[in-house]
Amino acid sequence: MASLTYYLFFDHVQIHNANAISSPLTYGFPAISGFLGAIHALSRKIESENPIYLDGVLIACHECDVQVYRPSNYADYTFRLTRNPLSKNGSTRSIIEEGRAHLDVSLLVEVKIEDPETLYDVEQKQAFIQQMEQKLYQQRIAGGHVVFIGDVKLISSDEPDIDLANLLLPAFVLVEAPQDLQDITAELQQQDPNATALDALIETAMLHHNPQEDGHWQTTSVKQDRGWLVPLHLGYQAISPLFAAGKVEHARSNEHATQFVECIYGLGKWVFPLRLQENLSQAFWRYQCSQLQSNDAEIYIINQETN
Repeated sequence: MASLTYYLFFDHVQIHNANAISSPLTYGFPAISGFLGAIHALSRKIESENPIYLDGVLIACHECDVQVYRPSNYADYTFRLTRNPLSKNGSTRSIIEEGRAHLDVSLLVEVKIEDPETLYDVEQKQAFIQQMEQKLYQQRIAGGHVVFIGDVKLISSDEPDIDLANLLLPAFVLVEAPQDLQDITAELQQQDPNATALDALIETAMLHHNPQEDGHWQTTSVKQDRGWLVPLHLGYQAISPLFAAGKVEHARSNEHATQFVECIYGLGKWVFPLRLQENLSQAFWRYQCSQLQSNDAEIYIINQETN
């Protein structure tokens, strides 16, 4: 059985035109599935005599430049849209609504191996690092192009968390915040017993302007004293049976089974790496697949639970 042996560190990966629309309700930083999907694809491309697997992914963001503009300070933000590529006759195409973002992120990836002799000497490690860097340049991350990678390192899993946290500086690490979501939901239910977790997610995106006696206004938010909270798209829940390959017309692939799903949402938080120096291992995102006992619906979710 493969065990965690190393961490693969991609330092300052610059991604151009990543997908900024992460779900029907959220936009901004790309969906976590875009990063885990890219690392999963990278894992399948590994060329090695002995099995090597890439698993959990820690995401640290140095810069996120969402491509939006607004004509004035009081106008709504609008995506910067383009009409490329040109049509066959050289005319411009109609505009397709597409949210894009330029990113500068660092990724810390778990490397699991079965044979202890794998990646044992310096030459094997260097060849693996060069292979991973080259292949990452050749694929997309969250729909965007990788235009620059600062450095790639292979680090022993015995490395202290504080040293790993220092590698990520300066940046913010995206972690799950389920307790904050529960607390905010409970606060809303004190005012409205029918309030749900979805109401709590919407509340994190709201500012309340309250008039004061002296003629001034006080601005409050449920996020105050809770850190940098953001709604997240965390996966999918099945809303139909699993159809056999080729049974659904116009599916993306006729070689695989198809199922209709809806999005699962949660709450996340951007945290400074040094605040995670004692439990950095809990900041790795992983795939989970299970069934809900109530209705036996399949759920495909990304969270930070340890396997």
